[in-house]
Amino acid sequence: MDSEARPDLSDNGLITLLRRLVVESDRFAEVFSETRGMHRTDLNAVALIMHADQAGRSLSPGQLAEALHLSASSVSALLDRLEAAGHVHRARSDADRRRVELHVRESALEVGREFFAPLGAEMAEAWAVLDDSERLVVSRFLELSIAATTKVSRTLTQRDV
Repeated sequence: MDSEARPDLSDNGLITLLRRLVVESDRFAEVFSETRGMHRTDLNAVALIMHADQAGRSLSPGQLAEALHLSASSVSALLDRLEAAGHVHRARSDADRRRVELHVRESALEVGREFFAPLGAEMAEAWAVLDDSERLVVSRFLELSIAATTKVSRTLTQRDV
C-alpha cells in the first residue's frame, strides 16, 4: 500500500480489500490444487479435517458432508480419493466403535507445510510492522467477517432447501 494514499476505511473499502484477499487466497489454493492433482473440494475437505484434528476433535463423514454441502455418496467418493492418495484415513472411534472418524495423515501435513511455508513466512514478514493492539483489531475484524459470512451463507443454504 502506498504510504501517501489514505486507505478507504468505509464499509465498501473494507469489503473490497477483503474480497481481494479472498480472490488471491483462492488463486493460491488453486495453484496448490493443480500442482498436487487435487480437486478444490478435496483440498477444502483436507483443511476441514486438519482443523478438526488440530482442535482435538474428530470429524465424521456425515459432518464433512454437511460442512461441504455434499451428499453422503459424494463424500464417500471424495474420501476414497483422499485415502487412495494417502492424504486422510478413516478410523473407528475408540469411544464409540460405530462412529467413523477422519484424520489427516502426517505425509499430507508435510506436503502442505512445504507448499504453504513460503506464504506463511511472507505474511509473517508483512505483519511484523503490526503491534499487538493492531493485531487485536485485525483479529477481531477477521472473526467478525467470518461470523458474518457464515451467517449469511447458512441463511442462503437454508432458504435454498
